[in-house]
Amino acid sequence: MRTGDQVVQDLPWKWGVQGRIFIIGGLGYMFDAWDVALNGFLTPLLADEFALTTGQRGLVATANLVGMAVGAVAWGTIADRVGRKRAFSITLMIFALFSVLGALSPSWEIFLVLRFLAGVGLGGCIPVDYAIVSEFSPRKQRGKVLAAMDGWWPIGTTLAGVSATLLLPTTGNWRWMLALMVLPALLLFWVRRGVPESPLYLARTGREAEARAVIDDMVARTGATPEPYAIPAPVATTGRRRGVVAAFEQLRLVWAYSPRITGVAWSLFISVMVVYYAALAWMPSILRAQGMGEIAAFGSTTVMNAVGILGVITAVLLVEVVGRKWVIGVAAPLAALSLLVFSLVLTVPSAAIVMIAVFGFFALVVIPVMYAYVSELYPTELRASGFGWASSSSRAVTGFVPVIFGTLLWPILGLPLTFALMGLFVVGAVVFMAFGAPETRGRELDRITGEEEQQLLDAGATAAVGVARS
Repeated sequence: MRTGDQVVQDLPWKWGVQGRIFIIGGLGYMFDAWDVALNGFLTPLLADEFALTTGQRGLVATANLVGMAVGAVAWGTIADRVGRKRAFSITLMIFALFSVLGALSPSWEIFLVLRFLAGVGLGGCIPVDYAIVSEFSPRKQRGKVLAAMDGWWPIGTTLAGVSATLLLPTTGNWRWMLALMVLPALLLFWVRRGVPESPLYLARTGREAEARAVIDDMVARTGATPEPYAIPAPVATTGRRRGVVAAFEQLRLVWAYSPRITGVAWSLFISVMVVYYAALAWMPSILRAQGMGEIAAFGSTTVMNAVGILGVITAVLLVEVVGRKWVIGVAAPLAALSLLVFSLVLTVPSAAIVMIAVFGFFALVVIPVMYAYVSELYPTELRASGFGWASSSSRAVTGFVPVIFGTLLWPILGLPLTFALMGLFVVGAVVFMAFGAPETRGRELDRITGEEEQQLLDAGATAAVGVARS
């Protein structure tokens, strides 16, 4: 007899069932992109209004990204401990509240605090959204679905660029840029309340009746043939740690599950996202320093984000054909290389803009596949926190990149050497992945590795979870 999670992963894809979860989850991810991209546009405007130094300008993006690092850890842990559904809605509400307050900031210092708190809410969107979408998706389409999730990213970054460019001539422009983003986020918060809890999560936490209700409803709504199935008994627990202790307990479990897999996940996230966030946070300022006007600089950055939509489409087409590892292994170094070439041809505006577009394309080929890949590497009881800690590691490092980039790397090393060093880091992570982690294409969640290795991982994860929660 098959298990409930196997039934869910073999259901036919229906837009009214799994597709609804994909759209609702993806829209949350879109606001993550919109908010992160907005940092690059807010930085020069805040610098003008508050007379900020180069180092202070870097803190605009740093406060937000560090908040997201904290949020990714906190909400990944919450999602694995108390459920995806609760975290799914609350993250957006926290983000919207502090973004509204941020738009009303009377000073730069208060703005930084509020951007940090908004980041704490928004930082949970990626790990929670990817966990719930992956657990509802059929196995045969999961790679395409998770890669397509990143299609919401260039939509969000493009909306940030278009709105910032259009609002640039208005008085108090940066305040309106923040306020405009909040209105649809509040609407999405209301819509998310109707999303069911993940049946895989319910089954793994002993809520059998609820799990069967969700699974039976999905079988009926997708038109699949009903069949008997089993819900395996959960790991026995007698207590749960909470708060900061719980978050770091989940970190220990993530590394105990597989140091090699977690090392691959963290190295990929950190190397790829350092390159991407450095470009996203500083591209308008780099182009302005090269002599472009504000509208031209904002417009060129918007082109980089818009071309990313083609990158996501390419990722979706390739991810189930050649596999996750091949897409990441080729596209990540090419993204880093294109940014290096951009720095070398910066004195030729037309060539620089072309390379900005090339970078936007390859960056949005690798990132969606990387997100899909890492979310598949961990078992259900560690999926959100495993992804969350990998995401948080990159946010923590990239959070300080805007400051370091603006005060040390760009002024002292210059753009070509800076981007070359970042590219070498990416190549190292790709090589580590090639030898250190399995391909996940076409495999069931929780059964990713070879049978013998999976038995060892399952035994280790089960023992670790049992000890941690006892």
